[in-house]
Amino acid sequence: MEIFLDSVDLNEIKELKEFIDGITTNPSLIVKSGRKDKYEDLVREICSIIKGPVSVEVVANNHADMVKEGLKLAKIADNVVVKLPLTYEGLISCKKLWTEHKIPVNITLCFSPGQALLAAKAGACFISPFVGRLDDISYDGLSLIEDICTIYSNYGFDTKVLVASVRSPAHVIEAARLGADSITVPAKVLRQLINHPLTDQGLAIFEKDWVQNNKRSLL
Repeated sequence: MEIFLDSVDLNEIKELKEFIDGITTNPSLIVKSGRKDKYEDLVREICSIIKGPVSVEVVANNHADMVKEGLKLAKIADNVVVKLPLTYEGLISCKKLWTEHKIPVNITLCFSPGQALLAAKAGACFISPFVGRLDDISYDGLSLIEDICTIYSNYGFDTKVLVASVRSPAHVIEAARLGADSITVPAKVLRQLINHPLTDQGLAIFEKDWVQNNKRSLL
């Protein structure tokens, strides 16, 4: 499974780059970075650090402007994936960007299997279902992942299932068990995947035993 980092923090990206296959961004992350006015420079920097896919979202909300903005974003670097919302305008823009320009698209804000089916038929490279936000309204977000994976498998769609809105390592493990192609996680969750208290405890015991053994050998 591909693991993407959901971040525009250059320090986080540099720290964790050995563990990730790509990056996802969104307008909210760009604004929080304080580099809204120079976001193209920020995206260019990220693409120079990470060679895998870097999803960059448009802020336009109509077809013509989405396509125009998507073409502009795709010129920033060869590994940019244009991110579009799962709306009517987003779907037809996806189809145009892919069929006419061969620009890969990540369709985001997916909350139903039907939406995912239409995204695949529009030629999306990635579909981003939001599991955490569904969990927030007492819906099993991971059941959506299972449904999409089944539908895509049934019809041989090339669209990759990129699990988003991830809140915990449990989301990651279950998404992997269900066969999701990719997942995007915040730095906090990736660090939680790396670390485990029993690993720390075991290392402490090993170190203690080693030191005590060396002390005995000196007596």
